[in-house]
Amino acid sequence: MNGRNSLRDSILFGLGLALMIAALYMVFIYVPTEKHTGVIQRIFYFHVPVAWVAFLAFFVTFIFSILYLWKRVTKWDAIAHASAEIGVLFTTLVLITGPIWAKPVWGIWWTWDARLTTSLVLWLIYVAYLLVRSFATETSRSARYGAVVGIVGFIDVPVVFIAVSLWRTQHPTAIIFEGGLTTPMLMTLLVCVAAFTVLYVLLTIQSANLKSMQASIEHLRNIHME
Repeated sequence: MNGRNSLRDSILFGLGLALMIAALYMVFIYVPTEKHTGVIQRIFYFHVPVAWVAFLAFFVTFIFSILYLWKRVTKWDAIAHASAEIGVLFTTLVLITGPIWAKPVWGIWWTWDARLTTSLVLWLIYVAYLLVRSFATETSRSARYGAVVGIVGFIDVPVVFIAVSLWRTQHPTAIIFEGGLTTPMLMTLLVCVAAFTVLYVLLTIQSANLKSMQASIEHLRNIHME
């Protein structure tokens, strides 16, 4: 089993590295500069993929939190916890890259735009998830409380996604689904999405394995103390 896991991780690492190199080449060399906003538009190829990964990560947390409450399997909780941590990391990147892109285009670093505000709320929800888990004194209680927050908090993900449709906003509409990208732009975006998705999978697997081992050690320690 360890051999299979090692092979899997090696394949993921190699694939992720190749995709990341390809993504960097396409972003900075292959894709043409957007004529209206200029070079700063290239941050789009990082901003959108990290947002996608954040949504994916919280969806995984949502699913595995439900599975944990249903079956009480420690491995499911480890995956949910690990995915939430990665989700918070990528949401932080969204909140950093967004203002960097906004400043030259909108003239301001931050505005209480609907999508920006709901994204900040999403970040705060899952930071709270991590805090709840860290402050709980018992491992089982930490898992239960975290699962509840992970499930309820996911409600904000679709709100973030459709915010530009629900409210008047400065944020661009869903140009990806409206055919607003040229073929080189779309290909570059897809490669970047693939690269960051593989990175997410690799990070989540490693973190979940570590958390599972920590839980096993804690369980053995409790048995020994009894």
